[in-house]
Amino acid sequence: MLIKKPADLPPSEITPPELYVRRREFLKSAAALGVGALLSPLGSARPADEELKPTPYKDITSYNNFVELGSGKAAPALYGGNLRAKPWTVTVEGHCEKPGQFGLEDFLKPHAAQERIYRLRCVETWSMVVPWLGVPLNQILPRFNPTSNAKYVEFTTLLDPARMPGQKTRLLEWPYVEGLRMDEALHPLTLLATGLYGKELPDQNGAPLRLVVPWKYGFKSIKSIVKIRFVDRQPQTTWNREGPDEYGFYANVNPAVDHPRWSQKRERRIGDFFKRDTLPFNGYADQVAGLYAGMDLRKHF
Repeated sequence: MLIKKPADLPPSEITPPELYVRRREFLKSAAALGVGALLSPLGSARPADEELKPTPYKDITSYNNFVELGSGKAAPALYGGNLRAKPWTVTVEGHCEKPGQFGLEDFLKPHAAQERIYRLRCVETWSMVVPWLGVPLNQILPRFNPTSNAKYVEFTTLLDPARMPGQKTRLLEWPYVEGLRMDEALHPLTLLATGLYGKELPDQNGAPLRLVVPWKYGFKSIKSIVKIRFVDRQPQTTWNREGPDEYGFYANVNPAVDHPRWSQKRERRIGDFFKRDTLPFNGYADQVAGLYAGMDLRKHF
């Protein structure tokens, strides 16, 4: 079974919430000895500021953007109990040699969940640090043998107003759609998350399967994914279609590009009183800036 219950996970895969702060101090000590890279799943994949104290579980699961479950930060937790994320099917189609419909466990096999502690930066200028469980997308997509025509990957959320009351409104054109360029999708940082804090992913956080792209704004991290399609053209994504002057397709965290209604230069970490400077690419520039070499990141925002 791929998506393990918390009790089945060995300590090497999961750190209990109460140990995260102590582990952070241990990592600092280890780094001073020159062995810190051996202790991180991705070596130097963590932001340079190393301020990765996880946001409390209660805050991560009660302050959310998930408009399919309701608008407002508290609504997803209130209305998420009806999602019924089991059983779950993921459809793979488009420019690939092995399309099909897969139960969630078959879709993710044979890969075990990994722990990744990532910063999550939302366009509304707030941020969190989330200890995710998941499988790197670059371990999943090659199984379907995408062809040379697959230039982008399009993701689609479940469409079911009975289970997702927000879809009864006209807030957006449903279902929610997002996309990545193939090289973005295959980057080692890109994660298909199945849980957080050693527990299965709650409804309000995108159960049972969501995308996590830590150098992009949160709206790229599509939740409750039911379809993945390999396409040859840039997908028409939900927020880019709704507000193209506010939500670019690339959505890379760029403090030099203001949202039309507010500045992106500063952010407030949930639980903190003071704001802090927003880092380019959310602090992951060393790992991902090369993906955009030669691009005008003010135009392709």
